[in-house]
Amino acid sequence: MRRLPRYYRELTDLYHRGIVRTSSHSLGQEMNITASQIRQDFSCFGEFGQQGYGYNVEELRSEIGHILGVDNDHHLIMIGVGNLGRALLNNFPFENTGFTVDASFDVSPDVIDTQINGIPVYSTDELESYIKRHAVDVVVLTIPQAVAQATANRLIDLGIRGFWNFTNVELSSPNPDVQFENIHFADSLLTLSYRIANH
Repeated sequence: MRRLPRYYRELTDLYHRGIVRTSSHSLGQEMNITASQIRQDFSCFGEFGQQGYGYNVEELRSEIGHILGVDNDHHLIMIGVGNLGRALLNNFPFENTGFTVDASFDVSPDVIDTQINGIPVYSTDELESYIKRHAVDVVVLTIPQAVAQATANRLIDLGIRGFWNFTNVELSSPNPDVQFENIHFADSLLTLSYRIANH
């Protein structure tokens, strides 16, 4: 599962370069993964490609995108539009991953009732009424650590089941239906540090 987004990204790149078909061998070379690992991964999700022909890039990209839910048109809101939240709204291609950003929320009077890259910013006081009136699949959290879990709990009580969490706090819920993707920049940098030190 963790490799599927990488496959989707690589196939999207091949597709935009006009490449019609590829093989597990050439895909593996591009991604630094063995061909047998790729075939094994794909077999978990069904039959893709054919012996001697390889994979049709457009079809495989579409199939993996479907597995990842790219064609589900998920609706997303962001809470916290400080430096990180603003950078994501201005630069991250949410639409390429099947997400529509509908609104953002903050506590600062300086940004409430403004727009960032066409996305309206509302007061966090309006969260309850907004979620009751709109379908929200995922919430992006770019808020201070001190309020992260309490904010997540408040949103879970409102029926939110998906969180993309940038607060550097490992959020959790006793509800098994709630999904967190906890992003830790420090973990990524420390992984790089380890690899440099042990190369």
